[in-house]
Amino acid sequence: MEKKWDGKSKGSPLGYRFFILCIRFLGVRISYFFCFFVAGYFVLFSKKQRNGLVDFYKKGFTFSTNKSIRYAAANFFQFGQIIIDRVALRTNRKSFYTHSFDNEIVLREMHAAGKGGFLFSGHVGNWENAGNLIGERITSKINILMLDAEVEKIKSLVNDSTEAAKYNLIPLKDDMSHLILIHRALKRNELIALHADRNQEGQKSFKMPFLNGFAEFPAGPFIMAHKFKVPITFVFAIKSSAKHFSLSATDPIIGGVDVDSPDEIAALYVKRLEEMVKKAPKQWFNFYQYFVN
Repeated sequence: MEKKWDGKSKGSPLGYRFFILCIRFLGVRISYFFCFFVAGYFVLFSKKQRNGLVDFYKKGFTFSTNKSIRYAAANFFQFGQIIIDRVALRTNRKSFYTHSFDNEIVLREMHAAGKGGFLFSGHVGNWENAGNLIGERITSKINILMLDAEVEKIKSLVNDSTEAAKYNLIPLKDDMSHLILIHRALKRNELIALHADRNQEGQKSFKMPFLNGFAEFPAGPFIMAHKFKVPITFVFAIKSSAKHFSLSATDPIIGGVDVDSPDEIAALYVKRLEEMVKKAPKQWFNFYQYFVN
């Protein structure tokens, strides 16, 4: 079983091209139909990803093996839908979708305060879709911090075939140059969005209780957010129906003011992440062994 995330996205240019054409000419709902075949393929042939999910449901939710396998299959199906949504929201099919935003005022107030801020999220639901919606509704000055490890052919294909994303990408690099870009963005009163639920081997981490086990979370994002002393909120976008996304944001905290240490921020984040996973367990998109001993 794959025990660590390798930082790479799955998928092929041919698969992306197929779904882009399907969305454009057949629509979103018909495109969803083909996700049954994608889910079946992953259940049968993607052993590492399937076993990672089965282990997650068995340990995290104490499900039986059979129930965990069913949830893993449903997870793959919803992941296919999320990929379709990701593309469709950047085409003329975006009118298919609706959304609601619980506590949206938090982001508006953070933007109006003129200090920038951090939006922490995770791989439950779909943050990229939320990023586009926030870029349209609140501010176009939003940056997403991530490992720029997508296959270049896939990224180029999506960018060439769809509208531009409503956010800027700050790539995480070993030379720590992203910290300079983050500092500049905050000085410009821009929001920094990032995931904090995937830990790579060799990274400093916090071991935290999560669901019915323990998991490791990267310490870097929490140390960084605490150091910059700007507002931090936890934002998630859950797919609540075929065409509707439910976004939510927590009341902001400031490192060094509302919390005394990075691990306290991490504890609050993990608690919120757990709430979101319980709300949408089939939208957990970490396909490796997540729990540690």
